[in-house]
Amino acid sequence: MTNILRLDASIKPAGSISRRLTDRVLARLTEAQPDATVTSRDLASGLPAIDAAWIGAIFTPAEARTTEQAAIAAVSDTLIAEVKAADVVVIGLPIYNFGTPASLKTWFDHIARKGETFTYTEAGPQGLLTGKRAIIALSSDGTRFGSEIDFASGYVRHMLGFLGITDVDFVAADAMVFGPEEALAKAEGQVDALAA
Repeated sequence: MTNILRLDASIKPAGSISRRLTDRVLARLTEAQPDATVTSRDLASGLPAIDAAWIGAIFTPAEARTTEQAAIAAVSDTLIAEVKAADVVVIGLPIYNFGTPASLKTWFDHIARKGETFTYTEAGPQGLLTGKRAIIALSSDGTRFGSEIDFASGYVRHMLGFLGITDVDFVAADAMVFGPEEALAKAEGQVDALAA
């Protein structure tokens, strides 16, 4: 059975292009694999930012954590458990001000933990989340996917690779201000062409 983790980062509860694309990606995957399980997380509903208390909690052995530290660490532990359990990670990535939404950056901050999702070796960092696939549903108003002002897609690809996820596909409804119907049709075609 395939486990799918869906992450949405758009701050728009309705009318979001990235959410529309993640819906389509999920439909494509679950049509091909009806027994797949889907875990959905709306990152835009809020995750606590990492801070000094988070560092203190994470670097304290679980058995020595205070009640407050255990509650802080539980958020990160839950997010890591979700991504570890997933075979496929589907991420809705709207580009805001040339980069990722803050909520998606916060998600990466929570899950990038040494010994849990990556480790250091003499050859450099090594991701521990291997054998997974990621599909990124990108949307933007004026930024073209992969252009010199697209600081979102490269960051997401790098972070996934850092964590060991190197099988990454992008579907992109980009630069929509210049032709929304064409951009959306292109992205939907990319979804339909994905190997399910």
